[in-house]
Amino acid sequence: MKVDYHLPDAGLAEAPRWAEWARGIGCDGVFAADTAREPFLPIAAAASSAPGPDFGTAVAVAFARSPMVVAQKAWALAELTGGRFLLGLGTQIKAHVERRFSMPWGSPAARLAEYIQALRAIWNTWQTGGRLRFRGEFYSFTLMTPFFDPGPIDHPEIPVYIAGVGPRMSRLAGEMGDGYHVHPFHTVRYLREVTLPAMSEGARAAGRSLDRIEMASSVFVITGRNEGEMAAARRKVRQQIAFYASTPAYRRVLEVHGWDFGPRLTAMSKRGEWAEMAEAVPDEAVAEVAVEAPIDRLGEAVRTRYDGLLDRVGFYGMHEETVDLTDEEWAALVRAVRG
Repeated sequence: MKVDYHLPDAGLAEAPRWAEWARGIGCDGVFAADTAREPFLPIAAAASSAPGPDFGTAVAVAFARSPMVVAQKAWALAELTGGRFLLGLGTQIKAHVERRFSMPWGSPAARLAEYIQALRAIWNTWQTGGRLRFRGEFYSFTLMTPFFDPGPIDHPEIPVYIAGVGPRMSRLAGEMGDGYHVHPFHTVRYLREVTLPAMSEGARAAGRSLDRIEMASSVFVITGRNEGEMAAARRKVRQQIAFYASTPAYRRVLEVHGWDFGPRLTAMSKRGEWAEMAEAVPDEAVAEVAVEAPIDRLGEAVRTRYDGLLDRVGFYGMHEETVDLTDEEWAALVRAVRG
C-alpha cells in the first residue's frame, strides 16, 4: 500500500517545501486538489524541487477546462516528472460547473468518457505526428499545426485517474480508467457493495481486469497522542462528514447503511446552521467513515481497514495545523501503513 501526501491549500510558494517534507518522511506521492487554488501549478512547483515521488491532481475539475488545455498541462508535467505524473479528473456537480466556471453541463459520465478519449487522441498526435481527427458528441479536435505541437516525450502514457462516488463513475473507471480516486466520504461496506461491483461491470464490458486499475483515496482519520487531541480531531471529522452527508450527490453512502440523517442535514445547511450540523451525525457513522486510533496504532488501523481495497492512501486534512506530529512520528506512520 502506497502512502500519499495531499498538499494543503496554501500559497504556491509553499508547495516545494511541503513536497520536500513529504518525500523526507517517505511518502510515495504528492497530490494537489482543485479547491481554492488551481492544482497544476503547485504540482509543477513541487515536482521541480522534490523529484522522486509520484505527482498528481486529486483531482482537477475536467469540465472547467478544455481537454486541449489539460492535455498540454499533463504533457508538460509528465515530461517534468519523468513519467511520474498521474492525471486525476473529476466532474464536480452541475451548480459549480455552470455557476462557478460558466461551462456547459450535461451527461457527466458520457462527457467525461469522451473527454478522456479526446485527451488520448491529442497525446497520440503529439507522440506520433499523426493527424488529429477526434470528433465526438461533446468535443471535436481536428487542428494541430507544427507550431502548436510540443512533440514527443519519453513517457507519453499518462495515467488517467477518474474520481467519483456513485456507480456510474465507478463503472467508467472500470471501463477506461488507469486509476480511481475514491471520494473520502465512503465506507468499506459502500466500496464492497457499490463501488467495486460497478467497476467490475465496467471492466468486464471493456474486456479489462480490475488488477489494471489502481485504487486511491484520502481517508478520514481521528488520531492523537491523548484523548484531548483525539476529541478535537473527532469534532473536525464529524463536521466534515456532516458537510458531505448534507449533499444529495453523496446520499448513496448513507442509503447503503440505512442512515436517514441526510435530509435533516440538507435542511440545516439551507438554513445556514453549519455549526450545529455535526451533532446530527451519529457515532456509528463516524466510526464507519473514519479510522480512529492513537497515533502509534493509526498506521496499522488504516492498513487493516483497507488491505485488499486501496492501493494508495492519504490522510484527509491531516496537516500540521490539525495534528502536530513530529517528523519521526509521520515517518513511522508511513512505514506502518505500508506494513
